[in-house]
Amino acid sequence: MALLSPARGLRCRRLARWFAGALLGLALTAAAAAATPSIEYQIKAVFLFNFAQFVEWPPSAFRDARSPLVIGVVGEDPFGNYLDEAVRGERIGDRPLVVRRYHRGDDLTGCHILFISRSEDSAVASILASLRGRSILTVGEADGFIREGGILRFITENHKIRLRINVEAARAVGLTISSKLLRPATITTADNDRD
Repeated sequence: MALLSPARGLRCRRLARWFAGALLGLALTAAAAAATPSIEYQIKAVFLFNFAQFVEWPPSAFRDARSPLVIGVVGEDPFGNYLDEAVRGERIGDRPLVVRRYHRGDDLTGCHILFISRSEDSAVASILASLRGRSILTVGEADGFIREGGILRFITENHKIRLRINVEAARAVGLTISSKLLRPATITTADNDRD
């Protein structure tokens, strides 16, 4: 077996370090790509932020006049850090906006807007039932979301995001939705919603 010359050994070590660095770079790039939400979810994150501006909650939904308005995500988070970035430093009146992630069964006290992820599609009915009577704007994507008692559903049609809103369900929990949000939406009820 021939020994490597010192110069050739140095080149091999450099090549090995470069190769390891390249693999690390590819791994970091792949991780960053996986953490970056799709354009669809970047747009939906902006919608969630805007819902906070066009919905009024009863005073009883907040601990006090300065407590935050909480946007929650239950289940797998399709937004990555984009939702956090969309609300960072933003306020609705005196209330800061904050994002919290929840797991099924977590206590949702203090949540005001709740996005129910696709990963929870099989549990939508039980999640919504557990929130009945609470002043939480429930937002989802699942077929039957409105029929199960959800308030606002994202629909993707012809590569455009549309909104379906159950105004009756919103009123039942003390939420007032601005006409600015209702105007571009399809207004529906649990009884007449279609998938």
